Amino acid sequence: MKVLIIGGGGREHAIAWKIARSPKVSHIYCAPGNAGIEEIAECADIDVMDFSGQITFAREKEIDLIVVGPDDPLVAGAVDALEEAGFRVFGPNKAAALLEGSKSFSKDVMKKYGIPTASYEVFDSPEAALAYLETAKMPIVLKADGLALGKGVLICNTREEAVNGVKTLMVDKQFGSAGKRIVAEEFMTGREVSVLSFVDGKTVKIMTSAQDHKRAKDGDQGLNTGGMGTFSPSPFYTEEVDEFCRKRIYQATVDAMKAEGREFKGIIFFGLMLTEDGPKVLEYNARFGDPETQVVLPRMKNDIVEVFEACIDGTLDRIDLQFEDNAAVCVVLASDGYPEQYEKGYPINGLETFKNKDGYFVFHAGSKSDGSGNVVTGGGRVLGVTAVGRDLKEARDKAYEAAAWVSFKNKYMRLDIGREIGERAGKE
Repeated sequence: MKVLIIGGGGREHAIAWKIARSPKVSHIYCAPGNAGIEEIAECADIDVMDFSGQITFAREKEIDLIVVGPDDPLVAGAVDALEEAGFRVFGPNKAAALLEGSKSFSKDVMKKYGIPTASYEVFDSPEAALAYLETAKMPIVLKADGLALGKGVLICNTREEAVNGVKTLMVDKQFGSAGKRIVAEEFMTGREVSVLSFVDGKTVKIMTSAQDHKRAKDGDQGLNTGGMGTFSPSPFYTEEVDEFCRKRIYQATVDAMKAEGREFKGIIFFGLMLTEDGPKVLEYNARFGDPETQVVLPRMKNDIVEVFEACIDGTLDRIDLQFEDNAAVCVVLASDGYPEQYEKGYPINGLETFKNKDGYFVFHAGSKSDGSGNVVTGGGRVLGVTAVGRDLKEARDKAYEAAAWVSFKNKYMRLDIGREIGERAGKE
């Protein structure tokens, strides 16, 4: 079987690594890929939004399965275009991907079908939003309705911050058209947990839990990013939480999308807040999370291609999804200055240290080959260094040990990924 992966980040590198372990697969292609993916796949310089280019390439290479990784092409209808061209594709179609593509749509679905989430209001003009903020309770969360690389969420502690937030999103258009409409949401407190799931339109199979660290700086300070590190499993995702979510959130979401005429096949990422009133949905994503994928897939026992095909064919109920009884931690190595201004093009040293190291992984996010055999930095988030251990403390220790193997100019990383959890595990 020949597989084509659309995308070029850490998520796609982890997916490619997992696909490469399938005995069903003879060759992997990736468009556009990156310097790390190049080691296990043949990369083609085709943009993720170039559907016609992808179709031409897939026909030329006689591709059997296409996996669409990022949110932008999914929301824009990549799956529809590729399926119409006659290919088997893993991922939600355009109608279903709206679950991530529009915050207001997903909130309306949750409200309509009684899925627990924060109370909210939707605004199409800054004037209406500002009028609402005059009497709204603080703190409040403002969200760009559309896709904003995981950064279009502003937590506003004061009315002044909220007013500035409306200006940032709707007037200054810092996130482009994503902020044309905004959602003003009740501020919830509690532990955040990420739960990825496979969906075939009617059946949902839950993967192991994870927890991301979104803020740029230690202690959850600084700006929101695409994710600075993650660990799996979350000790806060208890059997009680799981039981509640299976009854009230997971299956309810899949059923709601089907009832809306938007049958969902692919990945639903459930971003949860464990509040005093029980688990509530923070957000949905319509694809693998990044960097959550980098800690979830190394723990997955199943052949991922078999699971992909079951989702496409509507036979997911026959899959016994299993994960190792261990833990994983991913530390993102970024370019200093991310997510704002940063420089790139610097040589990355130490990558060869990971070869033949069992339980250690380096997933490339923003890297590229410079044409002379060197790998250089090519983005804000450069690498995801992941390690697997018997428990979270061991996995965390190994991840930071491995992060020190890599060097490049202006390398930056948070030093507290999973620290609290690792310290707790060490005392038990």
